[in-house]
Amino acid sequence: MVSAALARLASRESRRLEDLARLVAIPGISSDPAPSPAMESSGAAVAELLVGNGFEHVEILRPPGHHPFVYADRLARPGRPTVLLYAHHDVVTPGAPALWTTPPWTLAVRGGRAYGRGAVDDKGGLVAQVAAVEALLAEGGLPVNVRFLVDGEEEVSSPALPGLLTERADDLRADVVVVLDTANLAAGVPCLTTSLRGIASCVVEARALAGPLHSGMWGGAVPDATLALCQILGRCADHRGESLVGPAPEGPGAELDRLAALPFDPDGFRRDAGLLPGVEPLETEGAALYARLWHRPAVAVTALEAHPLAGASNQVLPRARARVSLRVAPGQDAAAVLSSLVTLLTRDPPQGVHVRVEPEVPARPWSVDPSGPVYEAAFSALAEGFGRPALRIGCGATIPVIAPFADAMPGVPILLLGIEDPDSRPHAEDESLCLDDWRGVQRALVHLLVRLGG
Repeated sequence: MVSAALARLASRESRRLEDLARLVAIPGISSDPAPSPAMESSGAAVAELLVGNGFEHVEILRPPGHHPFVYADRLARPGRPTVLLYAHHDVVTPGAPALWTTPPWTLAVRGGRAYGRGAVDDKGGLVAQVAAVEALLAEGGLPVNVRFLVDGEEEVSSPALPGLLTERADDLRADVVVVLDTANLAAGVPCLTTSLRGIASCVVEARALAGPLHSGMWGGAVPDATLALCQILGRCADHRGESLVGPAPEGPGAELDRLAALPFDPDGFRRDAGLLPGVEPLETEGAALYARLWHRPAVAVTALEAHPLAGASNQVLPRARARVSLRVAPGQDAAAVLSSLVTLLTRDPPQGVHVRVEPEVPARPWSVDPSGPVYEAAFSALAEGFGRPALRIGCGATIPVIAPFADAMPGVPILLLGIEDPDSRPHAEDESLCLDDWRGVQRALVHLLVRLGG
């Protein structure tokens, strides 16, 4: 059965690329308000794909005020484990059209990669899961029961998911959850992600004046709101970029030895990050850098505004705003970190400027001990799919759906498989999917489903 299913995957690659192209062509941007015609079209296209590939009970779920989710299943193995596959069909905005080599909504294959918005995050993952299930169905039948939940709001933190997990608990009950939405260390290197950072973010505003003033007539006598905001933002991290927002995490501890064994290419890191000449990374050794990325908090100012350069004149500006994004380390309490961040930003304002903070809903970090037969099956399946041993890694990003899954299904193993690589550029222009890795993860999913049914 496995050999035949793998052969079917190889023979139907062109069809899978066509499936991916149809999904990429739909600009389902979940940050657009619901109802969104594009998001409705995207949900309908996903449902059509699932119906056409052997899934049953296909249903478009429309939580009031939210974008559509899609549910499907194939439950024909009484007594066998049930695997819940998770993916998302929504995407982020395309960014600057001029920075795309080819149009973002047209799948373009070149140099062994498929380019387009959503190609890797996460429509490529969605199609890979469909391909593995269809191949097994066609060549002897699925050895497990499968449920599939395709999210329409992952890129906006899946606000409807916790409610769905409660309301549709019977439909979503599973023995294993498989999420195909993380990254590998490098192309061709299969990885299982066992930790994620959370996130705590807010918008902070500093206001000093009722309106702008002539910088020559008033500069030096009244506070500059933009300078005051920059001073406030400087409290968040030290000169080495270490977060100063408490409470501090425990750190990786004994994990450092394991991190030191992971491959690390300093020149490759510089290239992948796009560091300019003379700009140094915050860590230069692999173990320390991985610890920074996966086990330490990190602060970033993701937006800063006072007045655009176009149309600017010599003025002391009355107000300035910024968005502060803090990645929360495993072991930290995201809500407590957010509270500390708000306190840090609002205490002792320079020259008494008015500071207002608008907190956003935090997302918890997550980590798991990958021991037991399910994780062993995942490592083995990845190795078979890619033809080399799989690595255990962390991820510095946040997948907001993982904590709700863990809450709704305590004790159920959650497997995070990688489909991205450092060249994938998810959320940026020229997002792309490595086709060799796409083939590898499809093969790995076939092996995984067979092993879980074993």
